[in-house]
Amino acid sequence: MDNTQQRPTFIFLIISTAWLFDAMDVGLLSFIMPIVHQQWALSNSQTGLISSVSTIGMVCGGFYFGHLADRIGRKNTLIATLLTFSIGNLILAISPGFYTFLGIRFFVGMGLGGELPVAATYIADIYRGTKRSQMLILADSFWALGWLVASFLSFLLTPVLGWRGILVVTAIAGVFAIVLRKHIHETAPKSTGTQHWLVSLKTTFKPWTLMLWLAWFMVMFSYYGMFMWLPSIMVDKGYGIVNSFGYTTIIVVAQLPGYLCASWLAKRIRVKYVFAIYMLGTVFGAIMFGQSASALLIVISGCVLSFFNLGAYGAIIALTPELYAHNIRGTMTGMAQGIGRIGAIFGPLLIGVLMDHQISISIIFVIFMVSLLIGSIAVLALPSADQQPNGEVNQ
Repeated sequence: MDNTQQRPTFIFLIISTAWLFDAMDVGLLSFIMPIVHQQWALSNSQTGLISSVSTIGMVCGGFYFGHLADRIGRKNTLIATLLTFSIGNLILAISPGFYTFLGIRFFVGMGLGGELPVAATYIADIYRGTKRSQMLILADSFWALGWLVASFLSFLLTPVLGWRGILVVTAIAGVFAIVLRKHIHETAPKSTGTQHWLVSLKTTFKPWTLMLWLAWFMVMFSYYGMFMWLPSIMVDKGYGIVNSFGYTTIIVVAQLPGYLCASWLAKRIRVKYVFAIYMLGTVFGAIMFGQSASALLIVISGCVLSFFNLGAYGAIIALTPELYAHNIRGTMTGMAQGIGRIGAIFGPLLIGVLMDHQISISIIFVIFMVSLLIGSIAVLALPSADQQPNGEVNQ
């Protein structure tokens, strides 16, 4: 028996750092954005471009590293993604200006974009049945922990180290995680050629794959559009950068019970229904947030958004790997998340453009409400995992 079987909790915690680092970087970027916006006198459209370029890198990273995980194994690919992230952040900390910052963020995004599909594939390899869905949702809950770490780092260290110093701290933490990942074991044999996975890909690619991609696009379009701009929206409403950090921290805490409830539901109903329920709950939160006029209402509606939107995110991560055969699981999971990242490009960029044109926050959140409804319908149209000829799970 290998160590993966002997130490499942230890392995699970190591793999879950992928979600923690991904969220920590996204969270720190959202907190850094208003600071860089002021320091370099950027327009809202330019500020939104920072997030969008990062996400373009994530799209490329999802496609490239997802396929690489099927070719050279999950373990080596996970280490490669984190090396890309850590080295990139070290270089980013010394970037002299806006355009250099954009170029480096692309490569940091590649590392981050490759982490989650490979980590999800690894967990899908070592668990089966409803346990797989539960553990994938619980792994995704580390996203909330990453946001909390980002909030505290920003609140405590920004006045002391500045945004450049914080990037150095995150890079050093990434090196520590690389050391931990050396202790995990491979779950998939390395591929010996390209023909095998291409044949499997052709067999697996069905019309419902497009529906899965549409759902990924919509959930990430709405998530990144709303949460990447959350601190900036609060600053725009007059609450200040420091207060926005505090409010965002409270809102992020609401993600944890959202994940736990989604994991609990995944044991009792099909994951696609969990996703649909949580997307509809996010619609309600978007309506509330768009109409909020006071700090209290912003925090309450933000908590509702966090609870449901991140639970939906966990559900679709749990749903995706189990739909594909072992030998192309990394590739297809990476492709699905890559398509989702395209939505994450347009979400923040859209808000920046609309805010530059003086469009109200309430109208902007109506757009996200519609996208959430479309995502719910797309997932409900998916077949269940036990209906797939290449699937391994009977839910």
